[in-house]
Amino acid sequence: MDLENQKRVKELAEKYGPENIVVILGAAEGEAAGLAAETVTAGDPTFAGPLTGVQLGLSVYHVCEEAIKSEIPEDVYDEQISMMEMVLDVDDIVNEMTAIRDEHSKY
Repeated sequence: MDLENQKRVKELAEKYGPENIVVILGAAEGEAAGLAAETVTAGDPTFAGPLTGVQLGLSVYHVCEEAIKSEIPEDVYDEQISMMEMVLDVDDIVNEMTAIRDEHSKY
């Protein structure tokens, strides 16, 4: 997650409260999604951004996870996401996201 997005997430969590924020990721690999998820839950593991040492514990999901997918109108999902989903290792992404949530999410 780039430094500008870290800054945005931190500001939103401060403004609205971390319990009211859900981060939805769209990374194409489990490892990349996991790194971003770790950043918004446990703090920036690269020690380079505004979330370094900041444990927000935010709720975080990947757009291909059923909990999020089921909230998106089917026609919109089909048009915007389904083609990409066919080439992703969704199981790997879901496993990575679940592990990060189980370990670091507070909400």
